Amino acid sequence: MFLCFAIPLFSQEESHIADSSLRIVVAKIVGDDTIIMATLPEYAVHAKLPYKLRKAANRNARLVYNVKKVYPYAKLAGIKLREYEVVLKNAKNDAERKRLMKEAENELRDEFEDDLKKLTFKQGIILIKLVDRETGNSSYVLIEELRGKFMAFFWQTFARLFGYNLKSEYDPDGEDKEIEEIVVMIENGQL
Repeated sequence: MFLCFAIPLFSQEESHIADSSLRIVVAKIVGDDTIIMATLPEYAVHAKLPYKLRKAANRNARLVYNVKKVYPYAKLAGIKLREYEVVLKNAKNDAERKRLMKEAENELRDEFEDDLKKLTFKQGIILIKLVDRETGNSSYVLIEELRGKFMAFFWQTFARLFGYNLKSEYDPDGEDKEIEEIVVMIENGQL
């Protein structure tokens, strides 16, 4: 049951004299209580986060940005690897296999080299880990299988000069737990 009440508005003047204005409000009686039903205007509260929370939020936002930037490349690496494995299995001999790998490498360079050169250091580390996630093998193992031990050693040495490790593996339950959560959110369409 709803009731309408006329409630006088009081003015907060020094003399505390009641104003004669009336306002109509809707009320609901529940048991012995009368509850006023009113819609209040929105009020936004903008509090400054403490430094540690702001720092953590910024770090998380950067990680989300970096993962979103490199994840498509890692997915594509997994797809291309599966394509190349099929082609390489059908190769007649090692010479044809080597020729096919050289063609694949040149194709990938032409298509992605400029984009990958623009990645930041942190994005490069995340990409190496996500390639391991998508393919099931570290970048070092992939190079070793596809190009040979010497090329894998060469690229690992070159990568180590710049602070990367092609042998690093993806650990979704440990060190890379935050990255895994972001990837799952991307896959579920939440990011």
